[in-house]
Amino acid sequence: MPDNFKSVSDVINQSEEFKNVIGFIKDYELIENFGNIFPELKKVAVPVKIIKGLLYLRVENSVWRNELKIRQELIISRINIAFNREMVKGIKFTA
Repeated sequence: MPDNFKSVSDVINQSEEFKNVIGFIKDYELIENFGNIFPELKKVAVPVKIIKGLLYLRVENSVWRNELKIRQELIISRINIAFNREMVKGIKFTA
């Protein structure tokens, strides 16, 4: 093999052209794994999307929305710890 050979993952991870794609994949990973990080919230909160560090959560009712708003910093912290980076900066709760 040539000395300058790079694997596909190296090219994707180091290339500016793929920066948006990698960000989208990592955001999607949060949406997919939300239930694993918060199994206690599976029935009351559904992640909808994440845009520029703002997580949109669809919440079952206003009582749960208020409860989760109170625990917002804890939720953000658990997500960021689970992914070892600052992935979420804020949460927007929707009905």
